[in-house]
Amino acid sequence: MTTFVLVPGFWLGSWAWDSVAERLRADGHEVHALSMPGIAERAGEATPETGVPAGVADIIEYLRRHELRDVVLVGHSGGNMPVTGVADAVPELIARLVYVDTGPMPSGLGVIDFGPPEAQEAQRKLVAEQGEGWLLPPSAFDAAEDPVNLAGISEADLERMRTLASPQPFRTVTDALDRPGDVLPVPASAITCTFSPEQVGQLAGVSPIFGLMTKLDLHHLPTGHWPMFSRPDDLAALLAEIGG
Repeated sequence: MTTFVLVPGFWLGSWAWDSVAERLRADGHEVHALSMPGIAERAGEATPETGVPAGVADIIEYLRRHELRDVVLVGHSGGNMPVTGVADAVPELIARLVYVDTGPMPSGLGVIDFGPPEAQEAQRKLVAEQGEGWLLPPSAFDAAEDPVNLAGISEADLERMRTLASPQPFRTVTDALDRPGDVLPVPASAITCTFSPEQVGQLAGVSPIFGLMTKLDLHHLPTGHWPMFSRPDDLAALLAEIGG
């Protein structure tokens, strides 16, 4: 039996992991799916100061309160930042990190830095105009507008995503981690979905983000950016294989 702690990406709460968690539990694993501070049922906790450190502290407190050790800590998309911070802070509690269609950011860079300057400016404008200056409104989750990232997701699940998504405290997007080094303190894997392990190698010399990913144990699950909806059975099976 493996103990999994599942952290969702931007806009989504623990509910995003329902299908994956059900399958893992059916196979005898212990699963804890978390909502980050300020998101989903915890939306009332959001403030302009809610950033990456809040997520890191929240996960650590959860692990200690539930006396969890030897955990496989899984972060999807923007969940990469808090899980990396947790591994840096309490490596003795973590057996392995697993990044889902994401990877660790270099020290000093936030998630926003993954995008080109024009995309960063568009996000900042959206926050200023529609997010009271500190909230990033949810994606429209429109498969016609974003066919690559939303590939394989049923219309029912897309509607659920649109209905349950929460605005994202923007500091979680812009905050960087001051990391002790580029080498992670625990074993780490990545499940790539919208890009392949081969592309990681090809881009390693272009982007420091992909450079760090070349140091991970890479697996490929070709689908859209949200495999917990598009291929939940396969994602659960791959997590169990990696975690075992």
